[in-house]
Amino acid sequence: MFIYKVFIKKTLFKIRLLQLKSLFLIFFLSSVLILSTAISASIGPLGKTAGAEKNGATANNPYVGVNMRGFYTSMSQSKNYSNFPPNNYFEDSFKLISQAGMNHVRFVFNWEAYEKDPVSFMKELAIVADTADKWGINVLYDNHQWHTSSWFDPQRAKGFPISLFQNTTAKYKAASGGDTENQGAKVWWSDWWNRSVRGSNGTDGWTLQLQFLKKIVSAVDDHKSTLGYEILSEPQIHSNDEWEKVGKFNTFMVNGLRPLTDKTIAFSQQVPTSLNDPYVKVSAENMVKMTPSNKTNVVYAISSGYGIPIPGTYHGSRLDTYLKTGELAAIPVYVAEWNSVIRQNTTNKEGRTVFEINPAISELNQTTANYIIQRFKEGKVWGMAYWLWNFKQHEVPNFNLINSSSGTIHPTKYFQILKIAIDNAYGNISATGS
Repeated sequence: MFIYKVFIKKTLFKIRLLQLKSLFLIFFLSSVLILSTAISASIGPLGKTAGAEKNGATANNPYVGVNMRGFYTSMSQSKNYSNFPPNNYFEDSFKLISQAGMNHVRFVFNWEAYEKDPVSFMKELAIVADTADKWGINVLYDNHQWHTSSWFDPQRAKGFPISLFQNTTAKYKAASGGDTENQGAKVWWSDWWNRSVRGSNGTDGWTLQLQFLKKIVSAVDDHKSTLGYEILSEPQIHSNDEWEKVGKFNTFMVNGLRPLTDKTIAFSQQVPTSLNDPYVKVSAENMVKMTPSNKTNVVYAISSGYGIPIPGTYHGSRLDTYLKTGELAAIPVYVAEWNSVIRQNTTNKEGRTVFEINPAISELNQTTANYIIQRFKEGKVWGMAYWLWNFKQHEVPNFNLINSSSGTIHPTKYFQILKIAIDNAYGNISATGS
């Protein structure tokens, strides 16, 4: 036991030492970045593209804000809920965001939440649009999935509705896992890209998703606060022949939505995201194949990887690859999610070794936040959204911009860190596009 404790102490010491070294490097590089920006704002970075000024966003005045979850729009079909949001949740939330000088919300919703309770889903969506109108916040509505669907992972996953799985229960085994390493998910996503997934009425999944997104567009497109729509967040790819299939899917969705809206449409990066993935070659040259054929007012939505994008590091190279993808596609890059965490190898509940977030040692301080946003500014991104604004508490401390345990919303220290980092990079930009 004594030897084990010593080992743990040494391991934690090494982790903290690495963090301190990273902070020193960030401080140094931040100074260089700020100086270089002051000297010349006209340096052409990766990711600078024609069309980046659509809907009021410019390289020096982008859409900057947060990812927000609701209640009825964010439900899993596999769970029952009793923890309702505080009274005036959306009113108080949009007010705080606007008064902090931000201009943007990426509103995260799940298709399966609509199938669970379509009436409450649409009512909540209307409240979001009305409240965003009042406070001058530009909202991008994100059709979000994480680990595919609660069909595959009832405890953690949300996304696609259960009706897309129930007709083929033998092929798509329930509760078998919806992440990239799970066999059922691999089979389902391959079928999805081949357009062979069917709903309960026999209609193919692409058509059903388009019908669903059309309902979203029809409900909120006339609102001045509506910035646009994200087709599908972080779709899974399991072989190199699927890149172009994703492009066909995105083309199908854009062409289907354009008769209803001329507002921004975002298509998302894929998972897996590792530049060293053993099965899928993740490169700008492959990711650009996901671009829809009609690129008018289209942006490329990425996740920063929840790390510090220091040049020459994994996260730095990852950001550069995404920016290069935007350059090759000639479309703006939108950082749809960002934060900073520490991941470690651990054993999950299925007994597999996975690389997951360690909440106990994950943290975001002011220096790191300043550096990350400065890097996004250097890349002239179209917009960025911090993860996460939610009335439910998350085990990762810096995923909590607010605390509502008392029944009312109170900003956490991370909200202040975010506000200061944005002010340092851009000043008050709340009027952008509103």
